[in-house]
Amino acid sequence: MAIYSIRDLEKLSGIKAHTIRMWEQRYDILEPQRTETNIRYYQDEDLKLLLNIALLNKNGIRISKIAKMSEEQIVQEVASLSEVSSEYSSQLDALTISMIEMDEFKFDRIISANIQQIGFERTMLEVIYPFLDKLSVLWLTGSINPVQENFISYLIRQKIIVAIDNEPIVGKSRSNKFMIYLPEGEKQELSLLFMLYMLKSRKLPTVYLGQEISVNDLEDAYEVHRPDFIFTMITENFARESVQQYLDRLCESFPTARILVSGYQVAAQQIQSYENIQVLASLGHVIDFLDHLNQSREAVKRQTAVISNGQS
Repeated sequence: MAIYSIRDLEKLSGIKAHTIRMWEQRYDILEPQRTETNIRYYQDEDLKLLLNIALLNKNGIRISKIAKMSEEQIVQEVASLSEVSSEYSSQLDALTISMIEMDEFKFDRIISANIQQIGFERTMLEVIYPFLDKLSVLWLTGSINPVQENFISYLIRQKIIVAIDNEPIVGKSRSNKFMIYLPEGEKQELSLLFMLYMLKSRKLPTVYLGQEISVNDLEDAYEVHRPDFIFTMITENFARESVQQYLDRLCESFPTARILVSGYQVAAQQIQSYENIQVLASLGHVIDFLDHLNQSREAVKRQTAVISNGQS
């Protein structure tokens, strides 16, 4: 059983510590335990209750009314809230509750409702990525444990894979062909899988190589597929060489390919410019690049169709 400080509750619920203390004193909503040295601490059930109370309170229900509810009534009231709330913070709160409780059904209900209403790509950009940003802060401060993080990461991965599988396989067109991978030591598989989804949803032919790919293996795959674009992400510093040295090797190994690189380490460092390497500093820049590429391709198709119709 996990143990939480009042600061952990503050980070996870978004309710200030002094407000939590006031609610305890005025409404008896929580009963913290105390160590032998009289330090207050909270357990899993306290956290779950506070997350539900916070969600109701942020949706306009006064704390005085919530305090009169039983725990069962609170849970029922939370369940009755719309899965797709107009309140941005309510989305993150509901997903945080599903993570803490490790409740797959609750997570699936929230995400599936979002996908149905706004589509998969917007759900990733507007719901899941902000939630992952919140998780990264909670992880760094020690407010969540690896089991909870792995549980929710697995569910998100499954959603992305289903979305990828729902996209039709692109034919063997060699125009604007992509090859995407992660270097050795990189662990951002969710982001790479989302990149694969975005490419497939735009009907761009793609070869997905996955994680832990060495430059030598990349060269072998390149000889087989001869892609127009090679995409990778660099979020961690390399142990044996600098990011610049790694990009130097890519430039030397693939002089005729257009290499697209993204990730924190690329955006944060002064990278020497190359003719065949383009830095996409953020997810927004990646999307803009793909959309521009897609629009250019569609324009060429329309122009070709006009010429064909004119000749006939």
